[in-house]
Amino acid sequence: MAKPEKVDAVAELTQLFRESDAAVLTEYRGLSVTQLQQLRRSLGADTTYAVVKNTLTEIAAREAGIDAFEGKLAGPTAIAFIKGEPVAPAKALRDFAKGNENLVVKSGYFEGKALSEDDVKTLADLESREVLLAKAAGAFKANLSKAAAVFQAPLSKAARTVDALRAKQEA
Repeated sequence: MAKPEKVDAVAELTQLFRESDAAVLTEYRGLSVTQLQQLRRSLGADTTYAVVKNTLTEIAAREAGIDAFEGKLAGPTAIAFIKGEPVAPAKALRDFAKGNENLVVKSGYFEGKALSEDDVKTLADLESREVLLAKAAGAFKANLSKAAAVFQAPLSKAARTVDALRAKQEA
């Protein structure tokens, strides 16, 4: 029979999995409490970084319908549960791992799909949603400006031609 503490821990982890849009599995062996606090701060308010027990996490992930972590839960494990856009927390994890080789990004999941370590790095290399939307808006505006110039060119050419004919008749 399972202990009530373990049942509560599984329920809490299952809820975190269900509420998060993405999760990144890390190994934190050798990091101090101060370093973990710095990492938690750098991840932002929408990300929960939790040190987890592997067996309970495996059960919670299965209950939440996530199979991205099968076979990867070994050693001291912590998971970043990300709510909202995952780019900024992925960048924070990548940047922290560059300065602290003890933090190892193992894998993750995003929108129900498993992510490898390389996929998490690729996600971290993306620009934020706002920047991508601004670039798309700029591209649309540039295309609309070009289209307006194309549509306006025959009218201005006709106006110049009529003006030249009028000037010729006056002379």
